[in-house]
Amino acid sequence: MAHDSRRPDRVAEAIREEIATFLAEDVKDPRVTGLVTVTGAEVSRDLRHARIFVTVMGTEAERAETFEGLAHVAGYLRSRVGKALRLRLAPEITFRPDESVAYAARINALLEQVKPRGESA
Repeated sequence: MAHDSRRPDRVAEAIREEIATFLAEDVKDPRVTGLVTVTGAEVSRDLRHARIFVTVMGTEAERAETFEGLAHVAGYLRSRVGKALRLRLAPEITFRPDESVAYAARINALLEQVKPRGESA
């Protein structure tokens, strides 16, 4: 039996879409506040674990509360993803902050500081 090495990537993208839809339309947990954007997903090769990367706009307290809410709905999302994607074994879902947006903003701010006066982008 040939092993499809791209399958984890395809499953990760499908999971990312399913979770993004859920967060945009169906989330009921009051701790999930502000703008939550699913920026990526990684699935282990055995499809048992999925790391979902999200950015959360808001204060540190709002972000922390939102991640608590996301952790709380992870079990429900696991069953929802398993049914939606018809997976025999739904992956365990964990949420991770995606710091790339904040990192890019910091780099941009640093570049603005070192740009010579009178020069425009």
